[in-house]
Amino acid sequence: MKSDWLTININRAEAARYLGFRGVHADPSMTELIEECIAELEDACTPRSVWDTFPIIWTDENKASAGKESLQQADNKQAVTGQGVPHARTAMIAGMETGSRNLEKNLRGCSEAVLLATTIGPGCDLLVRRAQVRSMAKAAALQACGAAMVEAYTNEVNRQIIAEAEKRGLYARPRFSPGYGDFALAHQKDFFRILPITRTIGVSLSDSLLMTPTKSVTALIGLSEKKRPCIIEGCETCDARSTCAYARET
Repeated sequence: MKSDWLTININRAEAARYLGFRGVHADPSMTELIEECIAELEDACTPRSVWDTFPIIWTDENKASAGKESLQQADNKQAVTGQGVPHARTAMIAGMETGSRNLEKNLRGCSEAVLLATTIGPGCDLLVRRAQVRSMAKAAALQACGAAMVEAYTNEVNRQIIAEAEKRGLYARPRFSPGYGDFALAHQKDFFRILPITRTIGVSLSDSLLMTPTKSVTALIGLSEKKRPCIIEGCETCDARSTCAYARET
């Protein structure tokens, strides 16, 4: 599966950040260790993904407060001016009631959502266990590089989803994962109910909501007819985050 990585740019700076190098460059020995770990992971990893698209069913929890103004009109007014008739809405996706105000803000104006799961396979976990016997520093570096690797792979899948959506005149919002903001981690169970994750890409979910292999990701991407300049890397790295009506909140 090494060839699957040829078009994926694994962010070395991101791996260093996971190791604690924030705002400073990793020293030469750590840079060398990161390169060594990435090379080993590229040989050991088997990246796989599964995703599907579902309609979003919006339910109005407070119709009386909206008055004669339609929900879409109120949303547009709120997004542009910060004003409008307050109301509560819930997004229902493939039987999953999100119950997250952060996510529902991100999905405002969306008619569909993509649910996806990605993994780089069990190779990273195996290498980490082996390294723990000889060098905890290398084990930590492998963990960090594995995290950067699955993020890079998920970004690539995200690009494929964006391309497919744009063929249908739809545009993607930043992806949103269970456990982010007030989107409860318990929704992992919904992802595994809705998508054939275990059967298709070999990822399982424990009773404590941990995925195995550990370097796996689940996420949701809203699709809207309205184009927004949303970057794949997410709201945290976007210059427009402070003014964007659809920015993710922690």
